Amino acid sequence: MEGGVPEADMSAFRECLSLSWKNPYVLRLAFSAGIGGLLFGYDTGVISGALLYIRDDFKSVDRKTWLQEAIVSTAIAGAIIGAAVGGWMNDKFGRKVAILVADVLFLIGAVIMAASPNPATLLAGRVLVGLGVGMASMASPLYISEASPTRVRGALVSLNSFLITGGQFLSYLINLAFTKAPGTWRWMLGVAAAPAAIQIVLMLSLPESPRWLYRKGKEEEAKLILKKIYEVEDYDNEIQALKESVEMELKETDKISMMQLLKTTTVRRGLYAGVGLAFFQQFVGINTVMYYSPSIVQLAGFASNRTALLLSLITSGLNAFGSILSIYFIDKTGRKKLALISLTGVVLSLALLTVVFRETEIHSPMVSALETSHFTNNTCPEFKAAVNNDRWNCMRCLKASSPTCGFCAAPHNKLLPGACLISDGGKHMCGNEDRSWYTRGCPSNFGWIALIGLALYIIFFSPGMGTVPWVLNSEIYPLRYRGICGGIASTTVWVSNLVVSQSFLSLTEAIGPAWTFMLFGIIAIIAIFFVIVFVPETKGLPIEEVEKMLEQRSVQIKFWKKRDSGSVK
Repeated sequence: MEGGVPEADMSAFRECLSLSWKNPYVLRLAFSAGIGGLLFGYDTGVISGALLYIRDDFKSVDRKTWLQEAIVSTAIAGAIIGAAVGGWMNDKFGRKVAILVADVLFLIGAVIMAASPNPATLLAGRVLVGLGVGMASMASPLYISEASPTRVRGALVSLNSFLITGGQFLSYLINLAFTKAPGTWRWMLGVAAAPAAIQIVLMLSLPESPRWLYRKGKEEEAKLILKKIYEVEDYDNEIQALKESVEMELKETDKISMMQLLKTTTVRRGLYAGVGLAFFQQFVGINTVMYYSPSIVQLAGFASNRTALLLSLITSGLNAFGSILSIYFIDKTGRKKLALISLTGVVLSLALLTVVFRETEIHSPMVSALETSHFTNNTCPEFKAAVNNDRWNCMRCLKASSPTCGFCAAPHNKLLPGACLISDGGKHMCGNEDRSWYTRGCPSNFGWIALIGLALYIIFFSPGMGTVPWVLNSEIYPLRYRGICGGIASTTVWVSNLVVSQSFLSLTEAIGPAWTFMLFGIIAIIAIFFVIVFVPETKGLPIEEVEKMLEQRSVQIKFWKKRDSGSVK
């Protein structure tokens, strides 16, 4: 189960509900550790809304796109380090200790962010939070996996995945709740300290992972915990299975070397598929939507921060709903087919977004010299100095720099010619006349179509490409290589996430949102061909059969061919 989100069918969930009455102790273990997933999801979502208000408080952040991207991506950079250190800490000190350290880092980071007097301090807090997220992303599902009865292990580990998307949804609710509160973004970021503190209290009263204890020679302590987890009739079998599994794992782990890894055909081909899926999962743009959703809504023509947060709540809710759908469809449809359906929908959604944003750019409202002159001494210098400023539109106004400028829409019809003003003084004067002020995107009749495009993107992505890479990476490797290969795939996800999140705003600024989404769409088309050629269908197959399939074929095109009735189901 390590290194990914395992499959959980509906029968497992029904058994989970039954277990909640028979043995609530197991659910207590799973939920307490699963709060790590909630923290992971909360940090992913909260920064998207908080960034809108951070820009208002710190002018240097508002003027420097790279600084906005840094505020988002420093947490991801910290997560890369946290995941690497967390792997060592999990093995050395135990899963419980790793979770507690992650909570402490997250709590301290949240407090520092909430009290930040400047962007540099905010970045330091983001790094600490990232370290905590990286550790929790490995330790929480691992603890749940090793402290769960076999029959419901998949369902309980999937709880961590659901809490990630649930944390994202919660972050948007929190963001919306604090839009009118003094301090806005400070409350948004600081609230994250509460669940971290709650998890610390809960985890201090819980035992270490019995698997880790058994592996460290603390067999009696492990057995006492397992007696609380398993029913009497299953206990002896589970102890024997655990003993054999740990002995085999320790024996095989000693034999692993990097050269052996690369020379093994099945592992190498498995890495092509697993790492490739991890790469494409990020480079089709999912975390641009999750990190910058309110900013994208503003690019679509919705000026208000509150409106942007409210509309972004829809995409976050759809993402959480999609993570539930995936549990059903991944077993019914199969991994490969679900990934292809998902990517096809992603391509169509990104094509729609490309067209909508291009139309928004082309039909941007014009800038009126008369409207601009109405705001004395606040005219955008570049507009004033331009030879042919009668050709200026809203998009041209927003691209002005030194100083930055914004578009003040006409009072009764936002699509009529408006004013191009300096951001520092113009925003206040524009608001005094109850006009809408735009600095990210321009008024448009196509904004609602852009929201439909975002919603479709999430609906198609979440059940398929949101889950398939994790499930496949937990199935495709031989047991003795699963830890190291899963670590390579996880690192690929975090590094790819960092690259995409650090470059998104710069791309939209350099080539515009339309061509940015088109670029993601082209990558998604490449991903479709990659899945068809290199990704095997692992649905219902034991590890031995997956190994045999990878040994026999490097190209996995014939995924639609039905296996004969003698095949293992």
